[in-house]
Amino acid sequence: MTLPENISRTDIENVIDEWIVGSQAERNRQILKRRLTDGIRFELLAEEFGLSVKQTQRIVYAGCRVIFAHWKG
Repeated sequence: MTLPENISRTDIENVIDEWIVGSQAERNRQILKRRLTDGIRFELLAEEFGLSVKQTQRIVYAGCRVIFAHWKG
């Protein structure tokens, strides 16, 4: 899943903030922002957030499905 090139960092962060909800929303928002805006590898994100690589990938892929479904750009 990739974002169109014309999307600004602010737009990405706003969509993440608006549509990523749930019991671990703040952590998941941070992970998505780091991955989508900073391009941080899954391995580094997993280490940073104390998760496995698989858990981190699931969070990112699920989050991407949500934000792409709601993207207004």
